[in-house]
Amino acid sequence: MKRITVAAWLVAALALPAGASAQPSDNDIRAAQKQCKSERGKTKATREAFRAKYASMSRCVRQKAAEEAAEQKTAQKNAAKECKAERAAVGSQAFAEKYGTNKNGRNAHGKCVSAKAKAKKAEMDAEDDQAAAEFRNAAKECDSERTRMGEQAFGEKHGRNGTRRNAFGRCVSSKTHEA
Repeated sequence: MKRITVAAWLVAALALPAGASAQPSDNDIRAAQKQCKSERGKTKATREAFRAKYASMSRCVRQKAAEEAAEQKTAQKNAAKECKAERAAVGSQAFAEKYGTNKNGRNAHGKCVSAKAKAKKAEMDAEDDQAAAEFRNAAKECDSERTRMGEQAFGEKHGRNGTRRNAFGRCVSSKTHEA
């Protein structure tokens, strides 16, 4: 009884920080769905690798949405620091002329942060797209290797559990980590 109480308390204590983080926005979820569909691909091999990695589309979306929210937060924070440094370097008047859009240029900092955050987020999204393409390519390579070698030899080479059923997922994982 005491072990169950301690275990329940530990689970609750560990779950609190995870739940305390910001919830992904609708835009983050839509972007995550797009990324998951891209990573899943359209071939049998890419879908099998996707299932091995995530088990389901919803798990992928949850994971990617959390990553999207973290990327957005990081991009915003870094952009604000860059804009503050730029304003200090060029002076307030020049900064307001460069970024300000209203009559007195008072919105310059917000416009600067917005522009830089969008650029950083686009860069991060391009990296995500590249990783998805590498994943699909690795799945296709492993599928052709499995076809060429045969199921048994492929399992012996890449599998680690007793039944060697994890061979395909391990192959894809090793090829994506190489890149």
